[in-house]
Amino acid sequence: MLKPIALLLQEATQNAQLVTARQASVELKSNHGLLIDVREPEEHKADPAAGAINIPRGILEPKILQLETDPERPIYLHCASSLRAALAAEQLTRIGYKNVKVITCKMEEIRSACLS
Repeated sequence: MLKPIALLLQEATQNAQLVTARQASVELKSNHGLLIDVREPEEHKADPAAGAINIPRGILEPKILQLETDPERPIYLHCASSLRAALAAEQLTRIGYKNVKVITCKMEEIRSACLS
């Protein structure tokens, strides 16, 4: 049986650490974590959040291992709907990263929080 997107998102977020854009912004200022946009490059260029590194979900695993070798460094993931970010968080946790969070807000809120 194929799973609907809503169920896929529910399952992916069950074990994820979920945060709002405001909470992520506050934490990033103090913990110097990474803010990663897992959308496609065209999406990121058209609607970027300040300070976000664009690593599309499809190439996240090999790129993150080159970018960050500290499994304890906080990583904040975002996309347009939280689905790709939640799925990416599952993968990063499997790799061994310990402090992965999914920003669950809409892009407008993420952009606004990152600018403040």
